[in-house]
Parts: sequence; C-alpha cells; structure tokens
Amino acid sequence: MLKNKTNKVLDTKLDAVSIALKHSIKNLDSYTHVRGESLYVDDVNIRQGTFHAVVFDSPKAHGKIKSIDYSKAETLEGVERIFTYKDVPGENEIGGIIPDEPLFAEDEVHFWGMPIALIVAESEFIARKARSLIDIEIEDLPVITTAKEAKAMGSFINAPRSFSLGDTETAFADCDYVFEGETFSNGQEHLYIETQGAYAEPLENGNIKITSSTQGPTAVQKTIAKVLGVAMHKIEVDVTRLGGGFGGKEDQATPWAVMAALATHHLNQSVKLILNRHDDLRMTGKRHPYESNYKIGLSKDLKIIAYQTEFLQNSGAAADLSPAIAERTLFHATNSYYVPNVTTKVLSCKTNLPPNTAFRGFGGPQGMFVIESAIAKAANEIGVPTRKIQEANLLDENDTFSYGQIAKKVEAKNTWNSAKQLFNIESLEQEVEDFNKNNTSFKKGLAFMPITFGISFTNTPMNHARALVHIYLDGSVGISTAAVEMGQGVNTKMMQIAADVFSIPIEKIKIETTNTTRVANTSPSAASSTADLNGKATLMACKALVERLKTVASEDLNASENDITFKDEFIFINGKKSALTWTELISKAMLKRVALTENAHYATPEIHFDKTKEKGHPFAYHVYGTAITTTTIDCTRGTYEFDSVKIVHDYGKSMSEGIDLGQVEGALIQGIGWMTMEEIAYNKDGRLLSNALSTYKVPDIFSVPKIVEVIPVETEGNEMAILKSKAVGEPPLMYGIGAYFALQNAIKAFNPNYNLEFHAPMTPEKVLMGLYENTK
Repeated sequence: MLKNKTNKVLDTKLDAVSIALKHSIKNLDSYTHVRGESLYVDDVNIRQGTFHAVVFDSPKAHGKIKSIDYSKAETLEGVERIFTYKDVPGENEIGGIIPDEPLFAEDEVHFWGMPIALIVAESEFIARKARSLIDIEIEDLPVITTAKEAKAMGSFINAPRSFSLGDTETAFADCDYVFEGETFSNGQEHLYIETQGAYAEPLENGNIKITSSTQGPTAVQKTIAKVLGVAMHKIEVDVTRLGGGFGGKEDQATPWAVMAALATHHLNQSVKLILNRHDDLRMTGKRHPYESNYKIGLSKDLKIIAYQTEFLQNSGAAADLSPAIAERTLFHATNSYYVPNVTTKVLSCKTNLPPNTAFRGFGGPQGMFVIESAIAKAANEIGVPTRKIQEANLLDENDTFSYGQIAKKVEAKNTWNSAKQLFNIESLEQEVEDFNKNNTSFKKGLAFMPITFGISFTNTPMNHARALVHIYLDGSVGISTAAVEMGQGVNTKMMQIAADVFSIPIEKIKIETTNTTRVANTSPSAASSTADLNGKATLMACKALVERLKTVASEDLNASENDITFKDEFIFINGKKSALTWTELISKAMLKRVALTENAHYATPEIHFDKTKEKGHPFAYHVYGTAITTTTIDCTRGTYEFDSVKIVHDYGKSMSEGIDLGQVEGALIQGIGWMTMEEIAYNKDGRLLSNALSTYKVPDIFSVPKIVEVIPVETEGNEMAILKSKAVGEPPLMYGIGAYFALQNAIKAFNPNYNLEFHAPMTPEKVLMGLYENTK
C-alpha cells in the first residue's frame, strides 16, 4: 500500500472495531452461488394452484388505442383472466418522483413495450399463446426518439436544473484558449442475469406477500398499496437476493410486483410473473443516452478558467428516476477538477422510448464523459498531452465544487501522483511511443482517467437506515436490515460487523431476508450507500447490545463495566480471560430478563442541499482514484484489445479487500463495455433493434484487459464510511471512460488527420472509420 499524507485522528471507538476486522474475508454468498443453491424469485416454492402471468405490451411507440379484442385470448383453455387499467381498484399510477406513468396504458401508448394488460393463466406457455391472440388497433402519433428532437419540440419531463459557480461569461473573455464541441454517450442495457420478476401470494384478511426482485422493497410496498387502494401494512415485500441489479431494479422492478399483486388481489390466489429475456429487454429502460454541448476556456498555463455545458438527457416516456439522475450529472460535471467558473444545465427530455432509469453511476458517468471530452479537445487543439491539462487542474483540499460543498480529505492528486510513480508513467509512455514508431499495422494509445464520486443519496431524506438485531438463547445472532444483496457482498459486510463487535465466529450469524415487515420505511439499495447506511445501523445495534451485556457480565464477575471486553467467545477483564463464555453470558442475561433485541436507526449527519439555491453539502464524502489505460488497435480491421488498466483506488480502510477488488474489476469492465461496445439501437419508429445478445454486445472474457492491476492508496479513511471502509459499488465504473480516450489516441497515432469525435461507444466500426478518415 502507499503512504498518504496524515489525516486527523478519527473516531477511536470505530478504530478499535476496524483494527479487529479480518480483511481477507470472502463473499460468503459465493459458496451457494457456485453450487447453484442460492435462492432467487424464480426459486420460490409456489403454492398449489399458482397462476402464471405474461404482460401484453404495446407494439407501437406512440399512438391512440382505437380498439382491443381480447375475446380469442379470453376463451383459450387455461386462461383465468386478463387484467387492464379498468381492474385497478386504486390509482393506475406507478410514478415515483413524478406521477406520470400509468401501470397499464389507458387511451394512449407512449413507448414500444408499454404494458397494456396482464394475462393470467394456468401456465406461462398458455399465457404467451393467449398474448398472440389479442388484436389491437393503434392510430399512429408522432414518435420522438432522441433528446435533440424532444428539445426542438419542447417535450420535457420537468423544468431544467442548473448549477453555477463564479462568473462564467466574464471568465471566458479572459481565457487564452476557448473551445466548443458536442458529445454523445449512448444508453446501456443492465443485462442482469436474473430478469425482472415477482411472486404474489394471498395471506389472511386480505393481506398480500410479495417476493420481489427489487432494490427498493419499500417503493414496491408503497406503490402496490396505492394501486390496490389499501394501507401499506396490508402489503409485505420480501427479498432474498437479486441476480444482479446495477440500478435496473431500483425503480423498474416495481410494475411487475404491482401487476402480480393486482391479480392476487382479485383472484385470491398466488400469481407468478417472471419476464423472459426478450420481454425484459423490450419493456425496460436503460442507462440514459445524453447529447451534450460544451465550452471550455483555459489559461496559457493550462488552468481551466471557465466551463459551460448543456446536457440533454433522453429520459424516455416517463420520469422514472430521471430528475434525480439529471441532478447527479450536475454534481459530477467537473469530475476531479477544480474549475472556478462553472455553468452547467440539464434538460430531461421526454421521448417515446421506455422510461430510462438508474444505472451504476446514476448520471455521474455521463457528466464526466463530457468534461473529459472537452479536455481532450483542448489538448488536441493546443498541442499538449491530455494528461498535462488533467494534472494541472486536479482538486485540492478546500476547493469548492460548483454545488457549494467544500472538498475535504481530497485524494485526487495523491492517487494521480501515486499512479504515475507506481506504474512508471514515463516508461509506459515511452513504450507506447516506441511501439508506434516501429509498427504501421498496429498502434497503441494511452489515457489517464481520474475519478471523484460523491457518496450519499442526493435527496437528503433518503440517507437513513435501520437494523434489527436478535441474539438468541444459544448465542447465535440474526440480523435484519434494509440492505438488498445483489452480488456486491453487503450481506457479508453486515455479518462481519456483528462478528467483530460481538467477537464471535461469523458462522453464528445469519442475515435475514430484506423484509418490509421487519424493517420498514427503507431507502433502496442504491447510490453506493447500502453498506454505509445499513452497516452503521447494524454497528449501533450491536454496540448497544454489547453495552447491555457488559452490565450483566460486570454483575456476574464483580468487575467494572469499563474493564470488560469480549474476545473469541469469552469475557475478558482488564485483558485477562475469565471463565465466562459468550453463550453463558447470554443465558444469564435471559434469566435477568435483559433485552437481547435491538432496533437501531442511523441517519447520515452533516449532509444537506437547498434546491432553491442549488447549493449545499450533499455528500458524506468522496471516493477518488486514477486509472491508466493502454490499448492496441489493429489498423487493418479496426479491432482492438486493452493491454492493461492500472488503477490506484481510494478504498479508505477496506473491510474486505477481496470483495472490494471484485467490485472495482467488475465496475471497470462494465464501464469499458459502455464506452466501447454496448450500443443501444432503436429505429425511427421507436422499436428496439438491439433486442438480443446477437445484436447487443457485452464484454466477455476476450474483452477483458490482459492486465488489470488495482493498488489501494493507504489513507486514514473517512469516519462517515462504515468503519472507514469507503463505498466501492459505483465509482470504479468511471475508470472505463479512459478506454474511450485510449482508443482515440491510438487512432490519432495512425491517422494524424483524424478529427477527434466524442460519440460513445467507440465500437470497432467507428474505430475503423476514424483510422481512414480524411486520408485521401
């Protein structure tokens, strides 16, 4: 690890726990994953008589419904019932931030794949056959597919948002260099292994239990209650784990759970709804495509004096989470750089595509891509290496972000300089230069990518969590939180916290399913905040139980509570092992009628944001890092491979280096996929063309860089992170942006006449065209 500048001493109580952590602990879910024993929604043991459901969706992107004939489908043997908006007892509305999204289409359809009806039958096969028998007539209306079209037609989801710092217009007049340009970053399909789905079953007294593949159990519970017109306590939502989420199940898991619950409400029978892959691809939203323009001004010494950009976000046909995602784009519009004069604006454009939604990074990557493009453009025009401009403008302690927060415990320069030193940047650049001099058919490119990513829900009230901890009579422990396990290892981290606080084997701890009855009113597992929020609550609950048990132990051992500690399932007095075991202590506590259950609530302190002023302190802390990407292009074919991605990453004090390394590597590859090969395509009629893995390319083993090296930068961590172990889910995805610019630099090495374009993803087709652009 690298040495870092000294930070002030943090919470000593947390330090004591942190020191005890077993950093080598592996993801405890891995054992059941590789054996095929992990349980998902589709693995639920269904009740006898369970019905199966299939969604009938719009075959057009925009139009008025003239007629629908369900008669052939309804008379098909095995079909139980077909539900439409007419069967909704409450509100036919599932929109969260903005109430603009019906569960079922009524008079109009607004995107290709919009749900119109739910077919419930004895089997999925019968339901699918019935779907093919439905006749629908739709009168075509104009279709908007791009953000620019939407802007031209004045089609928006909500009012624009804008952040500013300094005086941009005046500052541009004082710049030695001013450059303008446009960028485009495409959407991205989540392609979680487990598709969207839910299983609804009736309970007593009109109550319904939903097993859902969702990142937001409370959102599902709340929306079902609204649609059914019942109180929330009538609805129980349970989640064991997800087979991947990446943001695609934060909001968009909701409609399928609601539909299943609606059918169960009417039929008083269990209903299972699992989308197949093609239905999932067609009906669900993606990462938001962005069309943006920028203006950047620099001084002679390469300082960015002014920066201005307008982001056009393709929101799709309804708001979904677009307003929140647009906000985070503004928060990350200047990435790792200090710019004294900034004006950024985002417009959420309403189009006739499926409502686009959360995706790892939540709008941050789209914002970062634009400023990195602006810097690359400026460097090319001025005639200097891009990294010279990047390095000259890196954030420093006490710099001000455009949203008013003062940068603290900044590691931007530290990770950058460490990467240069550790990976010997002069040698890497010389290697690229020598290779390019000696090869005509292949060219190499190298690019730096710094990241600065804020951790917290930017909607301040969402930054809270609860934990319910039981100690059972035999000394084993059960923990319930709002955290949803989706492959990121959060269950392991929660167990790790309890194991260290109680000093008992992790085998004695069980993480319960995420359930709205045990832990209510929760925020979704998103924003890279799941481990922080739920971990802090778990830590609070466990420490409260320890203090309670110390009182029992002090009475039994005739010792001061201050002298008592727990270690390896024994009670120690002044560091000396007593005869009292953990299990015996629990029994004594029970006999004394001491509560062995604790419910703790944690709310992130300090954070706030005033949307009327667009200023505040929205993030608990930031994660920093620097990646150096090297690529080699085959200049005959336009194909390429990534030689290496070398990263210095700010983990803080990692709780589990293995889990965190896996998150960095996985996010990096997902980011590279977004930037280089994953191309969402709709035709002019709004129909998805990249509707299968034959037409939508995701990274496979052959796409992975030959070398991925990740070195943690040693820091004192941040007390706002759980045990000073910083969030790691989203920030590393942005390292993948460096792949785009490495390819650009390799193209430029082959074709000096190539005009830098910033239209992602940089597919092999685009590379090939760039290699031979303006060469005649």
